[in-house]
Amino acid sequence: MSNVTKWMSWEGGVDLVAVTSPDLQMPNVIVHLGRMVNTPVGNAPSGMIFWQPDTNAAPLVMGFVSTNPKVGAYFGPNIFADTPFEQAPVLDAQIEIITTATSAYSKCVVGGFTFEVEMSDLSAPYLINRTPSAMPPFHQQGVEMSCGKTILKVNGEVINIIIPPVGITGGPASVVSPNGVYAR
Repeated sequence: MSNVTKWMSWEGGVDLVAVTSPDLQMPNVIVHLGRMVNTPVGNAPSGMIFWQPDTNAAPLVMGFVSTNPKVGAYFGPNIFADTPFEQAPVLDAQIEIITTATSAYSKCVVGGFTFEVEMSDLSAPYLINRTPSAMPPFHQQGVEMSCGKTILKVNGEVINIIIPPVGITGGPASVVSPNGVYAR
């Protein structure tokens, strides 16, 4: 049994990983947010945003988002070490998440962009217990509900997205997570 030295937990999580074109091999959309994220250094609404509508150009938004920079700075070196996100910047954001038993809505305002995700047609809740892999390199436990319908809006415009069957966490690419934990 190994000791847990780095961890984060959340409640009210939404997670969307998508592509905007069927020929893309890697996601160019990530909206990964928690209404409240708990870490050893504090608690705050937080997450990660990646938005690269033109895959031949730099992302327009990429980084850990939080209402508390100390909490946001915890994720890269502690949870996402040894991944492409380890050195991601921390971006100040406003985060709002509303969840019910059948739907979820999230809004993240960051860097002059407003990202809204509407999720509905949720599955029944189920437990997850994923072991570390190359991506992600941490244990995951929690409760998830996969989404049958997901709408992404950027600055009020509906974005056509394709949701792959599996996201970067190894589970569904569009999911509501009432609670969970990442641990290393």
